[in-house]
Amino acid sequence: MKNTALQIMQSWAAKEGNVNTTEELLAWIEKLNQTTNVDIHECSINESTFWFYDDYNGEILNRKRSFFSVKGIRMFKNKEFLKEQPIIVQPEIGYLGIICKEIDGVLNFLMQAKIEPGNVNCVQISPTIQATKSNFMRAHGGKLPLYFEYFENSNRYDVFYDQIQSEQSSRFLKKRNRNMMMCVNEEIPVYPNFKWMTLGQIKELMKIDNLVNMDTRTVLSGIPLSIYPYTDTELEHIRALFPQQEFFRSVFHAEPTVNLPEIYQFINNYKMFQDITTVEIPLNQLVDWKIDDYGVVCKKNADFLVRYYDISIEGREVKNWSQPLFKAIGSAVFGLVVTIDNGVMKYLVKAKPEIGCFDKIELAPAVQLETSHNEYYDDEVERIFRQRMNNHKGIVLDVVLSEEGGRFYHEQNRNVILRIDKEEINDLPEGYFWVDFGTLNFLVQTNNCLNIQLRNLLSLLPLSC
Repeated sequence: MKNTALQIMQSWAAKEGNVNTTEELLAWIEKLNQTTNVDIHECSINESTFWFYDDYNGEILNRKRSFFSVKGIRMFKNKEFLKEQPIIVQPEIGYLGIICKEIDGVLNFLMQAKIEPGNVNCVQISPTIQATKSNFMRAHGGKLPLYFEYFENSNRYDVFYDQIQSEQSSRFLKKRNRNMMMCVNEEIPVYPNFKWMTLGQIKELMKIDNLVNMDTRTVLSGIPLSIYPYTDTELEHIRALFPQQEFFRSVFHAEPTVNLPEIYQFINNYKMFQDITTVEIPLNQLVDWKIDDYGVVCKKNADFLVRYYDISIEGREVKNWSQPLFKAIGSAVFGLVVTIDNGVMKYLVKAKPEIGCFDKIELAPAVQLETSHNEYYDDEVERIFRQRMNNHKGIVLDVVLSEEGGRFYHEQNRNVILRIDKEEINDLPEGYFWVDFGTLNFLVQTNNCLNIQLRNLLSLLPLSC
């Protein structure tokens, strides 16, 4: 793996690319957006021959009982009611995977231009494979996803990242996907809608609103860099690639064991002593939600609603279908707060429980504000973050990016990397931790430690951060 890690760092520094230029990649996406036929519009569930609402069980599902369903859920803490909502139930584990290959001395990533029905701008840059179990088991009757055979036979290749990670726990019930990256040395066919690009190019494309999709971001967040030994010569070579040495030290001179006992103690105490329970219930028993032939809508303030869509997309395994999608109301804000502490870049994270979380609680970014939360702040961290954003101070990156377009309709959220002085927060609120990149990189090599919002923000970090 060590050689692969060095190749990854060199690929990260290769912003211009050596197979396709960034200008060529942007032109490719623009042409696909102009020439691919897409027709997506809201409809009644009565217009679908595949999806239906089971009024007796209070559930939205399809006639094959495949893919996913939508049910109701209630959350209780110490037997007191906290909240209720519709939730996506999709217990199967799918593939999110990227194939890498050294081409003319530079590691390139095979990326796909993919249209999901909920994408705000149609085509987005996706992993090599992005497939639910229903997809590769051909529950829809379509073709196998391209490149599936590489992941099915992954033991033949150099797999350097392979973890089952969580999805949005505010929308999914315990949903997880298998995130994978592998190096392949043999000849690989490049099909239409696929292109080779360096990690540096992908990082640059992430700076453009709604261009690199959520699935790509979660996979890339898992690149293992901090957990392998390097020689002094190798480290000096890598050091030269970093414009900011505080970031280099955060990655390669990290000490994960310093923070882990404190983090695990807080998380494990929460799991052990907080009586958090969730109960699946019929949709028609949700007190504050109304169900009709066009979806499910909250009678009060909410972050989303459910709508049915009739979908036609050229070039998919199945070209015409209908399905429910969770439609966002407004945009959330996810903030990664960064500081310099004794010459090392540190990141502020917090332990956050969510209604659909696989194991009650995960590490999240310091700021994770859904639309309904945007009118107030919980603590000093959120207050400082909002103040800095309002004054446009310390912003390293501010980009609007889409969430999962296969289940969410036009959900795009603001992702911010914000630098502050550590002294601005004298006393951290309970559940917050300052950690180096190496600690987070260590934790992401394990299932269900970092939530998807934090993983996605980590994937955006530029070398110059």
